[in-house]
Amino acid sequence: MTWSYEFYVEADGSVPVRAFLESLSDAEFGKIAQVFELLKTYGPTLPFPWSSQVRGKLRELRCHFGRRHIRILYYCDSRRVFILLHGVRKAAAALDRRDVALAEKRMLRDQLLKEAP
Repeated sequence: MTWSYEFYVEADGSVPVRAFLESLSDAEFGKIAQVFELLKTYGPTLPFPWSSQVRGKLRELRCHFGRRHIRILYYCDSRRVFILLHGVRKAAAALDRRDVALAEKRMLRDQLLKEAP
């Protein structure tokens, strides 16, 4: 089975992860694109170091580019589609709690919108 992913869309129509990906260099984008292909192939069984649990249903796609770390925070919705919520470049090992909180806020909004009649 091939898995799929979608970009989270803000209420104003902006697409945060797409904007983040467009800010990456070609080399950085190429590297994270390889991890997206792994996610499509392996789905929720994609192992560490490419994917890891953050908190609850929230997970992160992981990519190293030199000393920089690229992370895409995502979750799997009820349709078994991965929703890409937030992207970040970081130098520290741990995710900033503000990035996690923002991704969780987007995940909750996405879940509520999908449950609405």
